[in-house]
Amino acid sequence: MNLREIAKIIDHSLLHPAMTDAEIVAGCEIARRYEVATVCVKPYSIPLAKSLLKGSPVGICAVIGFPHGNSATDVKVREALEAIQAGAYEIDMVINIGKAKSGAFDYVKEEVRFVNRACQKHNAILKVIFETDFLTDVEIIELSKAMADVRPAFVKTSTGYGFVKQADGAYNYKGATEEHVKLMRQYCDPSTKIKAAGGIRTLDDLLKFHALGCARIGATATEAILEEAKNRGMS
Repeated sequence: MNLREIAKIIDHSLLHPAMTDAEIVAGCEIARRYEVATVCVKPYSIPLAKSLLKGSPVGICAVIGFPHGNSATDVKVREALEAIQAGAYEIDMVINIGKAKSGAFDYVKEEVRFVNRACQKHNAILKVIFETDFLTDVEIIELSKAMADVRPAFVKTSTGYGFVKQADGAYNYKGATEEHVKLMRQYCDPSTKIKAAGGIRTLDDLLKFHALGCARIGATATEAILEEAKNRGMS
């Protein structure tokens, strides 16, 4: 892969809950400089990102139901439509995690179907976030099978904020893992692409997940990854 190809699989993530407007501006400048695929922003940031990226090939991706996926389906649909109207080309939606944990995969399938239909009507791309840190392998398999019926453009591993209580009592997350990506690739429809996100901070991390079949990578360490690629002689 060359430098441009690497940049074009990165969604530059600007999603920290305490992120300031100045930090969003700086993040959009990084995205514009390296010409990544998209900036991934919270809905209120869409107008700012749109103004900063005008004339740039960088797209705008907005998150909805973020980060816990607890909004009602009609709220997610409305949020997606408002984000698209504001200028987002791609939508990253968190599933209803509690419903997935309850085994209500038909509920999840239907909420994705409604949001996906709204996105397709306006030529927007939907990425469906599983939040794999909260899920068992069996639940990931069942979700992947459910998505095979709906066939969104992408499924995505994580928000980067799926903090789970660890054995030592601390809260942390793993984010994207090889094992979970392999399950998603095996059980989703082949037409559905995969986005890996959460904990991908180095060029080797990115290349590993790309080799596993991930067409898009979510990252906050975009500048470090691409500078590392330059330092390795990637043109």
